[in-house]
Amino acid sequence: MKAPAFWSRSPGFLALLLAPLGWIYGRATAARMARPGASAGVPVICVGNFTAGGAGKTPTARWIAAWAAEHGLRAAILSRGYGGRLAGPVAVDGVRHGAADVGDEPLLLARDAPVVVARDRVAGAGLAAASGADAIIMDDGLQNPSLTKDLALAVVDGGTGFGNGLCIPAGPLRAPVAMQMRLVDAVLVIGSGAAGDAASGAAGTAGKPAFRAELMPDPAALARLADRRLLAFAGIGRPEKFFETLRTAGLDVVETKSFADHHAYTVGEAEALRRAAAGRGLTLVTTEKDAVRFPGEVEVLPVSLAFAGDDGQRLGALLSARIRSAPSAA
Repeated sequence: MKAPAFWSRSPGFLALLLAPLGWIYGRATAARMARPGASAGVPVICVGNFTAGGAGKTPTARWIAAWAAEHGLRAAILSRGYGGRLAGPVAVDGVRHGAADVGDEPLLLARDAPVVVARDRVAGAGLAAASGADAIIMDDGLQNPSLTKDLALAVVDGGTGFGNGLCIPAGPLRAPVAMQMRLVDAVLVIGSGAAGDAASGAAGTAGKPAFRAELMPDPAALARLADRRLLAFAGIGRPEKFFETLRTAGLDVVETKSFADHHAYTVGEAEALRRAAAGRGLTLVTTEKDAVRFPGEVEVLPVSLAFAGDDGQRLGALLSARIRSAPSAA
């Protein structure tokens, strides 16, 4: 689904009309989050967000997977596999599985680390541990209490923050910020903006460490696209963020097309995009996540996390401390 536009504005008539439903939904979610979970037998690092929609969880999970490998950990990524048909638990195989099987994010994450898809997170953690993982990176699932989390990291989009501050369906929050903030250990704000500054401030007020990062485009892809006129398309949580990244990098974005998050592109849609681009002499470009759902070849602009100052080292130190002190690590 696409996030309604009113989620990002000051609450208006429709948001206020839906606010009572949001109050019920948010408190039910907060109560569920507070339930005790089962031990995975190995340390669990959860990468989630306070809101519905994209915030940068996938690049964050990939960064943590790379950090774990550098520190000698056999980390596996645990995903629900949103958009895939397989309930799991199943180890993702990039050769055998497609996005329709396991979802787009697991296929992308499997390039960096072993990935297990499971709607039952406890069963998925069991498969990951039995397969030799000595740490689990839980991609999404901040509001899922089934597993005990040794570190819960909330990722926030610096451009949208907490939106209008209301809970679904009145706004983007899955539960009130204060209630969720009590249950996380740290906040990572990706991207600049007043909304991101406010999120960092809220973390500080709650006594939680806040880290800042930006999404940096791959230099080789930038060089390849530098002299082309582009038709950019994306079906992610906030397509505008991808388009902003292209423009900020100095690329010539002539036209954009937005789709719903995790949109399953049909062959007909792919052909229509190719014809639209060819008719204007444009090059099609999209995100890595969209590319695994797109029929055929397309130009891609990969991005990775670049931390502000020493925030990467600070986050790494927090990860190391929590993994060492986890009961399951003893």
